[in-house]
Amino acid sequence: MLPTIADVLALDTVRRGNPRVVAGSDRLDSRVRWVHVGEVTDIAHLLRGGELVLTTGIALPDDPDKLASYIAELASVGASGLIVELGRKFVRELPRCVVNAAEEHGLPLITLARETPFVQITESVHARIIDRQLEELRASEQLHEVFTELSVEGASPAEVLSQVARLSGRPVLLENLAHQVLACETAGRDTGTLLASWETRSRAVAPQQRTAYDASAGWLVTMVGARGQDWGRLILLCNGEPGPRDIVLAERAATTLALGRLLERHQESLERQAHGTIITGILTHAYADPDEAAARARAVGVPLTGRKLISAVLRLAEPAAPDGQEQLARLGELADATAATCRDARLPALVGALDQNRVGVLLPLPPRVSAETALSTLSERLRALFAIPFVLAAGSVVESLRDVRRSFLEAEQVADVAVRQPDGRAFYRLPDLRLRGLLHLLRDDARLQTFAERELGPLLAHDAQRGGDLARILRIYLDAGRNKAVAAQKAHLSRPAFYDRLRRLERILDTDLDDVESCLSLHVALLALESFRRDVPRG
Repeated sequence: MLPTIADVLALDTVRRGNPRVVAGSDRLDSRVRWVHVGEVTDIAHLLRGGELVLTTGIALPDDPDKLASYIAELASVGASGLIVELGRKFVRELPRCVVNAAEEHGLPLITLARETPFVQITESVHARIIDRQLEELRASEQLHEVFTELSVEGASPAEVLSQVARLSGRPVLLENLAHQVLACETAGRDTGTLLASWETRSRAVAPQQRTAYDASAGWLVTMVGARGQDWGRLILLCNGEPGPRDIVLAERAATTLALGRLLERHQESLERQAHGTIITGILTHAYADPDEAAARARAVGVPLTGRKLISAVLRLAEPAAPDGQEQLARLGELADATAATCRDARLPALVGALDQNRVGVLLPLPPRVSAETALSTLSERLRALFAIPFVLAAGSVVESLRDVRRSFLEAEQVADVAVRQPDGRAFYRLPDLRLRGLLHLLRDDARLQTFAERELGPLLAHDAQRGGDLARILRIYLDAGRNKAVAAQKAHLSRPAFYDRLRRLERILDTDLDDVESCLSLHVALLALESFRRDVPRG
């Protein structure tokens, strides 16, 4: 780690000059990247930030405004501080305008009362900087082999933290961005004491750099993430200021954790692609022989032969996100969560995206496990793991791969219907949909379309021309079982206003809404209309 202004002031070569901090005393922890000697006024454009500037001030102007500009320019380029030797230009003290400008811009300003060879200061500071860099390099070489091996082996976060604790002899923790501890290695410390009020304590430590030491907490903190997306922090608990080896150790551990997560996600993505390819091949008859599909599935750890098979389709219950990439990301998360749930429940399954809206699952049922039990287990565990609402639809149980396509088509149709008006079931099957399922299966039949148009055409035309909502009123009335009082309440209308709308509906449709058969016909027509509008799920 680079020395601070305070470290420089503690050097013997500087102390011999009788240094005095006249401004920016609260910024003495600023890091010094290099020391630069300069007597010219326009030196700022030669700097890159982090330099400690040494000057006798001999060439500085007398004009107070120009002196203030000189200080402002140094601060603007990120100079870590300014040391002025008195005796040449400024005899006993610096002009008040220089001190005020340094305080205003937060630039540490130090005077040397005695003549001090600047070359001794630069040699001392540069030697310390280079020594630190060499020490970090040696530490990096020593740790490179350890963490390379951990990366290659795909070590878990717990294994990585165990190595950090072993190498440092200090407790180390991994937390997420919500300050929740993901993994912890106590290095012999009491776990309860270590984690007491953790979130509150952690939120109080917010360093600005990716790797920084917080002296008040005694924590060395480094961000964990890759590709510009941080997802956690690695925290090494230190008794005092960490050395270069501790810093390299923390940073290498953070890199290993980030790489492990990337590889895990990449592996998961490859697995989903492989599973999706096999499912698609089965559905499109891409394999010349079912045995080929079975062999491919067996190669990814999913035995399909000799077992009963059930197909399932998952769809997000929420409307499609306006951002297509966000929708795909959600679907990918659902597929990953489904695969993880199947593994945890010891249900080997092929899991992959079928398209931009659906995730497919081909589940070989274990011996003595019924379809209902497997689907209930999958649904219960997945809903606990995946927060976004979804529907799980299943096809019929089949005996061989030759019939899987039929099972999948059935599951897709069930999912398309169930997602329009989910009622909270753990999973849906064709018998659960009853009339709605039948209408969905017949939705492309011209005779059903003609029937719906004949029943509802005048009403739909009326609403379209006048911007009305009578079709909605009709649906509320029928859904309420023709109970006018309940329907009026659900429509947020007074009874007289609701009754008036019913009379208008009767005139437009030329029917009697107290007639059971007429209402049944209209209800079927509304359900059919809903099945036609397949891309507009009802809220």
